Amino acid sequence: MKIALLRQAPLLMLPALFPLQLMAADNASNTMVVSAAPAGTGLSELDTPAAVSVVSGDDMRHAAPRVNLSENLASVPGMQIQNRQNYAQDLQISVRGFGSRSTFGLRGIRLYVDGIPATMPDGQGQTSNIDIGSIDHVEVLRGPFSALYGNSSGGVINVETQTGQQPTTLEASTWYGSYGSWRNSVKASGATGDGTQAGDVNYTVSASRFTTHGYRDHSSAQKNLGNAKLGVRIDDVSTLTLLFNSVHVDAQDPGGLTEAQWKDNPRQVASNVTLYNARKTVDQTQAGLHYQRQMSENDDLSVMMYAGERETTQYQSIPMATQQKAGYPGGVISLARHYQGIDTRWTHRDTVFTFPVTLTAGLDYETMTEKRKGYQNFTTSNGVTDYGVQGDMRRNERNLMWNLDPYLQTAWQFTDKWSLDAGVRLSTVNFDSNDYYVTSSDPDDSGNRRYHRWLPVASLKYAIDNSWNAYVSAGRGFETPTLNELSYRSADQSGLNLNLQPATSDTVELGTKKRIGNGLITAAVFQTDTKNEIVSDSSYEGRTSYKNAGETRRRGLELALDQEFGYDWHLKAAWTLLDARYRSNACGTDSCDGNRIPGIARNMAYAGLAYAPDQGWYAGGDVRYMSDIAADDENDVKAPSYTVFGLNSGYKWLVQNWTLDLFGRVDNLFDRTYVGSVIVNESNGRYYEPAPGRNYSVGLTVSYAFQ
Repeated sequence: MKIALLRQAPLLMLPALFPLQLMAADNASNTMVVSAAPAGTGLSELDTPAAVSVVSGDDMRHAAPRVNLSENLASVPGMQIQNRQNYAQDLQISVRGFGSRSTFGLRGIRLYVDGIPATMPDGQGQTSNIDIGSIDHVEVLRGPFSALYGNSSGGVINVETQTGQQPTTLEASTWYGSYGSWRNSVKASGATGDGTQAGDVNYTVSASRFTTHGYRDHSSAQKNLGNAKLGVRIDDVSTLTLLFNSVHVDAQDPGGLTEAQWKDNPRQVASNVTLYNARKTVDQTQAGLHYQRQMSENDDLSVMMYAGERETTQYQSIPMATQQKAGYPGGVISLARHYQGIDTRWTHRDTVFTFPVTLTAGLDYETMTEKRKGYQNFTTSNGVTDYGVQGDMRRNERNLMWNLDPYLQTAWQFTDKWSLDAGVRLSTVNFDSNDYYVTSSDPDDSGNRRYHRWLPVASLKYAIDNSWNAYVSAGRGFETPTLNELSYRSADQSGLNLNLQPATSDTVELGTKKRIGNGLITAAVFQTDTKNEIVSDSSYEGRTSYKNAGETRRRGLELALDQEFGYDWHLKAAWTLLDARYRSNACGTDSCDGNRIPGIARNMAYAGLAYAPDQGWYAGGDVRYMSDIAADDENDVKAPSYTVFGLNSGYKWLVQNWTLDLFGRVDNLFDRTYVGSVIVNESNGRYYEPAPGRNYSVGLTVSYAFQ
């Protein structure tokens, strides 16, 4: 299999100001193409004046389990993506250090799947609904331009699934790995016509099931996932795409370990985890409709509408004595969320004073209604206590959050060498909570807050020659507290954390990109100053409270190389240097001024080499390095640095209409004992989430094309 950098058809655009879209590539340069405009007017990844990385779906699936995004995104500089080995808490992802505070899900990053936000209006997201088996490509945008997507500070991750095309293809895939891990999936894709005539239809439908016993004790999980994408050409100038996604997750929660526990037995769990049977269940279903129309030769309209619901039940390992305190919301969290949104965007192309200009204007509206209930994680009857079961209610509230964001972007081409992109977004986020659980010992905790910021951004690019560009950009980011961050106050105080302020970040970036043969080398240096950064205050028995840290500064350097050579060889390499520090006291009585922000590695490096012909034997290997990571504000506790190696090999058969791909892989080849991720400021000292030792897996994919 040749891991090519070519794309054959235009894909959907991101629903925001700086829409990134892969287009047909120039065969001479063999470079991925990114577009900020409709089909046929694409800019190459080389020419995009921002730090952007694109990973193809083929690369994501190549000799991989196809379960987590963390498997094949390590080649993206500036992104720290870690598998907690805990499917109850999702992956830990940060971009340029934003998102590292998250104890579950994603924060500080905007995530889209086929144009539908996987990040809620409050800024909290999750990756569990992403089907790697049907990904076409993943785009990662870092730096100032991510501000144009609204409520985030670190970056944007956009996942686009495959658009069906002829011939009709059926695929079945299976994978088995260490610790009793299984993944089975099926996919069907195809199209009637070539997509240019009215009535032409394309489709991609997939389903998968994943189960695992888990590397650690009390870490088993299962996930059922379905995804569908149906497109139809209405007439010569308009298309309509229907999107559907559903996921069910049922996972045990092993929690963290102290340093002593990790060194003694990294697979163990704390005793209260099993006593209270810590676990989480998630059910999410969503649907979307994307309408695109060419209004005239110079005007285009895009409307994205979506709606969904997500139900979560989480049993936490909180001691009974703590749960019984006045005002404490219990040890069981029950959430029912309904969310919907619409993003309408108009694009106009014209000439002003002989300069080609593109103008994009839009309005983004998102809303979420949450019913949050809390219960005790135990029952007592006749002097006998049962743990890990739903008990008396301790919380009952209805939360509403919405955002309304108008935005505008312009792109000016002054000369063949000079161009300017500039935009602004006015982001307004509103939070309102109504408390229905009011007693003599638990007063009314209702409240509301509204946040709004102007988010300007600009980038000036200079083309040194046809294969070498440089740019300078600056912008402001905005990140509000999530509903979970507003839900708890520190020191067991009752009520909402309404004193929590939004964080505002100012970023300046210098970057350059150079095409070398069939590859691309990129470099970016940046500085981000943040006021009122939201950080972990304390994390106790699975519940985390948050605070504002005053001022922080991030300075970094990102280097990446993506190179094809010898036709069948592919080299990827990336290095990130990130110095992220407090510039004010974030530790209360102790000064943390100058300390590293916890959860962030100072150095990350990746190198992967693959021999991947179209058919026959293939093989590859990679090495990943992560420097030590501070686990608390005082920097007294750190997860040690580590280097791990992986190898894979397989064989691909192409027999008439059949394709068979059989592979095997080994990860952590030298059986290194290391910490995969940390829980920041964990009050019990259980900071460490261990990673597995040497582990093995095999996989088989069979597909048939009806030609």
